[in-house]
Amino acid sequence: MAAKQQDNIRRDNIREATRIRVAELFAGVGGFRIGLEGASDDYDTIWSNQWEPSTVHQDASLIYQARFGKRGHSNQDINTVKTEDIPDHDLLVGGFPCQDYSVAATLSRSGGIEGKKGVLWWQIYRILNEKGDKRPDYVFFENVDRLLGSPAKQRGRDFAIILASLSDLGYTVEWRVINAAEYGMPQRRRRTYIVGYRNSSTVNSKIENLKDWVHYDGVMAKAFPFEEKEKTVSCFTIEGDMPEISANFNKGKKTSPFGNAGIIRNREVYSVDAAALYDGPVMTLGGNLVDESLVPEEFFIPDAEVPKWEYEKGAKKINRVSKEGFEYVFSEGAMTFPDSPEAPSRTIITGEGGASPSRFKHVIKTPSGRYRRLISIELERLNMFPDNHTLHPEVTDGRRAFLMGNALVCGIVRKIGQELYKMAFGRNPVSTRPIEMSRDAEPKLSLDLFAESEQPLVKNQRKKKFELYPSKHLFIGFVKSDNEDYFLDGNLDKLYYTGKTKSFPSTVALNKLYYFMPYIKGKGVRDIYLIKVARIGNKAEVHPEGNDKDPRLVFELEYLTSLPEYKAIKLNIFQTYRDTVLGSVYEDKDLRELKSK
Repeated sequence: MAAKQQDNIRRDNIREATRIRVAELFAGVGGFRIGLEGASDDYDTIWSNQWEPSTVHQDASLIYQARFGKRGHSNQDINTVKTEDIPDHDLLVGGFPCQDYSVAATLSRSGGIEGKKGVLWWQIYRILNEKGDKRPDYVFFENVDRLLGSPAKQRGRDFAIILASLSDLGYTVEWRVINAAEYGMPQRRRRTYIVGYRNSSTVNSKIENLKDWVHYDGVMAKAFPFEEKEKTVSCFTIEGDMPEISANFNKGKKTSPFGNAGIIRNREVYSVDAAALYDGPVMTLGGNLVDESLVPEEFFIPDAEVPKWEYEKGAKKINRVSKEGFEYVFSEGAMTFPDSPEAPSRTIITGEGGASPSRFKHVIKTPSGRYRRLISIELERLNMFPDNHTLHPEVTDGRRAFLMGNALVCGIVRKIGQELYKMAFGRNPVSTRPIEMSRDAEPKLSLDLFAESEQPLVKNQRKKKFELYPSKHLFIGFVKSDNEDYFLDGNLDKLYYTGKTKSFPSTVALNKLYYFMPYIKGKGVRDIYLIKVARIGNKAEVHPEGNDKDPRLVFELEYLTSLPEYKAIKLNIFQTYRDTVLGSVYEDKDLRELKSK
């Protein structure tokens, strides 16, 4: 026994020696955390901050806490967080807000680092500066690719300020602009990744030659190999204090001096333009889609709406007049319609959600020939998040799409995290939480998603004035033969237990469920119930003698009304369920008749 205890102590000591304490700023829904945990179990996020200004409903923070717990999480404006309240850490990470110089606005209109959200960079600087001798050995940030050329009137100034400020704090910093699809990942998403090594750190001591580190020896080069584009090497010094850099850096020049790969040490810059080198497996849009039968009806595009989508996606020339009164022709080229399942997806944007036709939303053609939009779980997969990572009773599908438009590709973070770990400790990392590389076309629900939640997943209340709403969601569930009498006995209140959760589809929008109809084999559906509550439970609640404590979804139901006769309907999800809206099952005249009964 003593020998076993000593072995355990020895393992704990080894673990502590290689533990990397992580603080995550601008955490969103946790993309950095997923990527780092997918790289190594030794990455331990001890503190996180997520705050969306001017937003009452903090969706991202709600999801972050639901998935990772409340320990060490701050939902407070970072401007008001005292550095002393942030625990000491080894690695500071974050995708600092980038709206002011993102692709969503032209560079000429963007505010750059001086814009409303660009100034949040100085909160990162403040924390690092105020940590003093206890500042982390490593930093790891993500931003849009246009950061290197922002703002339009002074190309590269913003990036120069960021690099110079980190260099002055005692960091050697390398960067790469990476398109995830060029390294086999399922989305064409270009982002700037910045990794810094404190001058006293283990990794920094291994940097002998800046050029060799960028091309061959460094963390980025090992994670994402590349070949140099001819005549793109740039070497220079960033001079002056911050006001001087802000006023004069690259003034009057039409191009940024920064290549898409590079490094800075003591204000000395080496950069080059990199072309990806990769010959491994490739993930595609099609490989991340769910089976058509699991897709909620609202994501299918009605035939009458298809021409509107074709117009939005098509080439066009439109005569317009500027604010100054000048006439000009606005033109744009055609986009692929529908999106090809054989290639990685296009970049997900924050406006991906919603049913209105759009040039930038993804549309695919299903095996049945229908067109549809992507559902939330598919958007998560294209960013390499776990299935239903953003599923939360208080978060809509539109907001889930928005959050994925703001997210990063977790696979990029994982690769960089792996190489940083190997460089720091000279050993291969091990993770028990790997990022999924292949996806199930018929994903099943995991109740682990709700392990921290004590609230019902759905809670509805019957209106005082009885009315049936055609647009409200309807869930139809198969009733086993030994339970049919229970649903036919005339009592108003019922409980419906789904099958064990391994057989329940994870694509059902739980937070939208409103009506329930029991499916009686050989008859179809007739009775309509209100889903008062959807929660997690087990059959031992009502049949303790059976000792069946396997977790299931439980619907607490209240009878509303019935059709005069049964209606035959097809159960299209695992031949057990159907997820739709009431109006797709019954015509308006049927609903009016029910109301008048």
